[in-house]
Order: sequence, then C-alpha cells, then structure tokens
Amino acid sequence: MQAFARWAELREFANSITEAGEPLDPTSLDAPSPRPKQLFGIGLNYRAHAMETGATIPPSPLTFTKFVSAINSPFGDIQISQTTVDWEAELVVVIATGGRDIDIASAWEHVAGVCVGQDISDRALQNATQPPQFNLGKSRQGYAPFGPWITDSANLSNRDALRLTCLLNGQEVQNSLTDDLIFPVDYLISYLSSIVELFPGDVIYTGTPSGVGVARKPPQFLGTGDILISTIEGVCSITNLCV
Repeated sequence: MQAFARWAELREFANSITEAGEPLDPTSLDAPSPRPKQLFGIGLNYRAHAMETGATIPPSPLTFTKFVSAINSPFGDIQISQTTVDWEAELVVVIATGGRDIDIASAWEHVAGVCVGQDISDRALQNATQPPQFNLGKSRQGYAPFGPWITDSANLSNRDALRLTCLLNGQEVQNSLTDDLIFPVDYLISYLSSIVELFPGDVIYTGTPSGVGVARKPPQFLGTGDILISTIEGVCSITNLCV
C-alpha cells in the first residue's frame, strides 16, 4: 500500500528495468490495492445502462461505498447464497497521489492506474428499503474482485475509450467503450475530492455498462457454477467462479 504514495518513484524504477523476470501466474495475485482506506462505487454512470434500467440521467455522480471487507482477489470465487445476485463489469481506478479539490485538468495525474473489476450486487438486499441502499447490497463477502494488476495510466493512449466486456459462461453479456461514461474518470476524481480527501491506494469502481442481469426480460441472476470473465481490452482480464 505504501507504493501508491511513491508512484512516481515506482514508475521511474519500472522504466529502468531492461530484463524480463520470471513468468508470473496471474491466479496467484491478490487484489492490487488490498487495503484501501476508501472504496467508492458509482451507479448509473453509463448512458446505455441508465436507459436499460429506465432511470433518468443523474445530475451528479450517484456515489456509494463498497465496504473494504468485500474485496476479493481477481480470480477469487464468489459465494452465491442468494437468488438475486447480479454481475457488473467495471473499469476500476486506483489513486496514487491523493488530496482535496483536485482540478479536472490534472485529475489523471493523481491516478496510479486502472484494472478491471466486478461490482457484484445482491439486488434484493440493494432494494430492501426505499429509497434503495446500495452499500450493503454490494458488499457481501467477495463482492469486490478486481485486478489482477494495475496498468499505469501513463501507458494508456486511449484511457477515455477503453473496451470493456463481460462473458457469462462464455456468452457475451456486456460490451461497451468507456466513452459512454456519463461522468468520466477525471470528473469523478475532481468531484469526489471536492467532498472528501482521497488517499493513495483508494479504489473507484466507475460504473457498469448495459447488459446487467436485473434489466433483462426476464431478469437473469448468477447461480452456482457460473463463470464470469471480465476484460478491459489491452489492459487485463479477471475470472470468477460462482460457488
């Protein structure tokens, strides 16, 4: 976790490496920011997703928290003990230099990098009260897998238009470019930092595109034995087995 506050040094060190190391087994990796002080989620942040749910475009980021105890490894199993568990593939941003009142123009300079995650959601728990509460419904054990590594934001030439997909048992259920985000990454960082202080290693789940199970007709939910493969093209991929 201390590396995020020294990201510039880490980047300089990485650029000095000229020889490849030993082959790495991605399935051995934990979440790349395993103990963030804050783990944010953004709801209804893709235009097509807002449309499929029948919701209006939010005037400001619909922000909730996924509790840190929900963090899962990128290839970790997801326990399915409810009948209304849904998938949400997402672009995940990890903060390097934190702070308050970060300008949009410099927001990406505060990003260590990006990876892919799943914002697993228990829809019944999410909607157990009115108005709905997202925090608990998205924070059961293992409901926040992300990783397997962070791709440095400095290496992303198309950082605002990344291809995000999700396969359920080999069938594509989500496919979108991140340029459909209502509130893009730089805006989210500026907005959140105008309210709370961001810290090195903080994690932001930036929202999911259309194709979630609850919006299908009839609705479709995860069950034991299902396999989710979530990918950001050119960045990384994670796989999670439902048990």
